[in-house]
Amino acid sequence: MTKIDIVSGFLGAGKTTFIKKMIDEAFSGEKIVLIENEFGEVGIDGGFLKDAGIEITEMNSGCICCSLVGDFGRNLNEVIEKFHPDRILIEPSGVGKLSDVMKSVMDVEQSHDVKLNALVTVVNATKASKQMKAFGEFFNNQISYATTIILSRSQNAKPEQLELCVRQMQELNGKAAIITTPWDEIKGVQILKVIEGQDNLQMKLMAETHRHEVDGHESHHHEHHHHDHEHCHDEHGHDHHHDEHHSHGHDENCDCGCHDHHHHADDVFTSWGKETPHKYTKEKIEEILKIFCESEEYGTILRAKGMVEDVNGSWIYFDMVPGEYELREGEADYTGRLCVIGTDIDGHRLEELFEIA
Repeated sequence: MTKIDIVSGFLGAGKTTFIKKMIDEAFSGEKIVLIENEFGEVGIDGGFLKDAGIEITEMNSGCICCSLVGDFGRNLNEVIEKFHPDRILIEPSGVGKLSDVMKSVMDVEQSHDVKLNALVTVVNATKASKQMKAFGEFFNNQISYATTIILSRSQNAKPEQLELCVRQMQELNGKAAIITTPWDEIKGVQILKVIEGQDNLQMKLMAETHRHEVDGHESHHHEHHHHDHEHCHDEHGHDHHHDEHHSHGHDENCDCGCHDHHHHADDVFTSWGKETPHKYTKEKIEEILKIFCESEEYGTILRAKGMVEDVNGSWIYFDMVPGEYELREGEADYTGRLCVIGTDIDGHRLEELFEIA
């Protein structure tokens, strides 16, 4: 039996960092496969985890549901047969709905020797209130369906801010365990005990969820609205989109049902991604990230990340969420990659900003 843990969280909450901590501190001796689902054209986060020595499968798509439903069962079967993992970690897109990913896994449970083990949501304690107001439907879904909520950056939150955050989480989900201790002060094995101790709550939660869906006519088994993405594949097998704004048409091969919901991520968020051999200086990348943090000149930027070659031959890895960013040196990749996610993004102006127009 392979355990499946879903680690969700809004853009920049710290999902990848949390997964790295758990791999280092809690999953020793286990064979792990990580399935990452990026919203957008360019897969970035895999590079941050390669040195952990685990298998990583990236499924890059403009639509979280499409890449999990449909081919997900087949992909999962291939992963199980090839690697025989003890545990599969699924890191959905930051703007994906946890309910959609959960249903995908539950469907696969019927035909595969797997068990949906944990529904974890990582929440940035310093930004939760603001994100809840700005992106309620997506943010709240990840909270409502979680069995464990793990607060990140709680050490940076003021006491009243932390208490407000916990109250807001409890209002949305009174059943989930909420971990508020800063990550530096709690070991991964302690976190694992909390996560895996939520099984009984999880089963009740899922039963209630399914009842709600049937009553509210939101089940995936109801009418499906199909959609289509234009894909092209590069020689490395990466999946790209011709259009930054992912439009929906009708595709008879897709029956994910994600448009049964009020809004889908594609309707709200835009992902701009480019691969480029252009070389940068740290100063130039820092200047760009400061612009993203301090203004809305290029749209509302919720996340910018990437790895690009430095003019001196090393590689710059960068990561930005509203109000903060970091740069570090990393290993060379096959080409430079940039990804910017947000609302009202101007792709052409971003190309000019990154000097690749």
